[in-house]
Amino acid sequence: MDFPIFHIDFIGNRMLIAFDAILHVIINHALAVGALPVIALLEHTGIRLKDPRWDTLAYRLLKIIFIITTTVGALTGVGIWFSASLVNPAAIGSLIRVFFWGWFAEWIVFVTEVSLIMAYFLSWQSAARSAEAKQKHLHLGIFLAAFSWITMAIIVAILGFMMDPGNWLAERTLISGLLNPMYFPQLAFRTTLAMVMGGMTMICLTYLFTRNDFGFRASVLRLVSSWSIAWMLALVFASIWYYQVIPQHMFANIPVAVTTQEFVSWNSSLKWLLIVGLSFVGWVLWSSVKHPGTVHGAKYIASVLLLFAMLGQFERVREFIRKPFIIGNYMYANGIRVEDYPLLQRDGILQHATYASIRDITDDNKVSAGREVFEQTCTRCHTVNGINSIRSQLKKMYGDKLWQSDVIAAYIENMHGARYFMPPFPGNKAELNALAVYLSTLQKRATAFNGVQINGIPKPDKISAATFYGALPNLDAPHGVQK
Repeated sequence: MDFPIFHIDFIGNRMLIAFDAILHVIINHALAVGALPVIALLEHTGIRLKDPRWDTLAYRLLKIIFIITTTVGALTGVGIWFSASLVNPAAIGSLIRVFFWGWFAEWIVFVTEVSLIMAYFLSWQSAARSAEAKQKHLHLGIFLAAFSWITMAIIVAILGFMMDPGNWLAERTLISGLLNPMYFPQLAFRTTLAMVMGGMTMICLTYLFTRNDFGFRASVLRLVSSWSIAWMLALVFASIWYYQVIPQHMFANIPVAVTTQEFVSWNSSLKWLLIVGLSFVGWVLWSSVKHPGTVHGAKYIASVLLLFAMLGQFERVREFIRKPFIIGNYMYANGIRVEDYPLLQRDGILQHATYASIRDITDDNKVSAGREVFEQTCTRCHTVNGINSIRSQLKKMYGDKLWQSDVIAAYIENMHGARYFMPPFPGNKAELNALAVYLSTLQKRATAFNGVQINGIPKPDKISAATFYGALPNLDAPHGVQK
């Protein structure tokens, strides 16, 4: 409640983060974590066989990894920080307080990882001058692969914490936060999945890069496919382990998560779709081990795209099923802590929202106050006219008949019971009624909730600086929830 609200109506806050985060995770898992061990394996094989073709191929593959991870991968990683801090600064602030030293360590590891990949790539050709230098260069690659995995291992602890903090809710220590119930199962799942993705991506690129040497191509494909299929067997057990530790209340959200909040009959077959998809990837890998020259390149490409799609859907489901919380049993998705609800439901959220321009609700300002309540409680997930539009949801519920504010208010008051993934309404009765009145006006007046205004105050370039800053709330006033 102590931060300004950031909102882009046409795309929505959830999708803003999702586009960036899923792209980053695909690059991280497939290229940084999964592919770098394969590069080291290829370099080791070239040293062992004294065949420069392995070394040349490994260098070409590493060049692609180096360019993508240090550009798009690094930018999207920063983008996650940037977008998440804008969308839900209260949640990011809580996570920083819990994992301060963990994130500090992750930063050191990340800087080391970037330094290692630069050294590994830029020293490749000079290392070929002697066998001793080449062996040291291989060790550099192994260290790089290890640090890439450590980076993921630290972040996974935070992701697991957001799903189930476990004993941290009682102990409030860094160790209890890091070693949450979801940590090791999710780390095992992501590690094995990344290795399969990295191996399959390298197989696909190898197929494209070795079109003129079929014998060498077959040798590489057989080796990397054997590596990948071994990790795929481990992925099966890791998936079962991870599935077993998901908190029970989250399973009810899975049908909603995979069907965009509309339950359809085929969602019960999701596990079979996953089994069929992974079986196809396994069949391609097995065929590549037994008869690498007979597998068409389209099957490799289809396998890579299928794994990318599965990881993207996994991330979407993981983000959704933890609702109504953004940090399990500690903070709701609207950025309000569970323990602050009694205070806000008594006093009202507008009284404790530092950047709200309306404090007291009257008959004259009810619509504007309702918009303020919508801004504070709903815009982290909903838009007015964009993706996940509240207007489209209301239209599905009430159709073209006149939307009654009292009916809407009654639904919002009880929506947490009807749809568990929706947080309870955090305000008082007056704010609930004001929100319902505002939402009812969207039936005819569907103006997008744009971010070009600050709580109804026009953009600074249309008014004087004195008028603009004079219209802002008094930041010294005791509106913030104090701890």
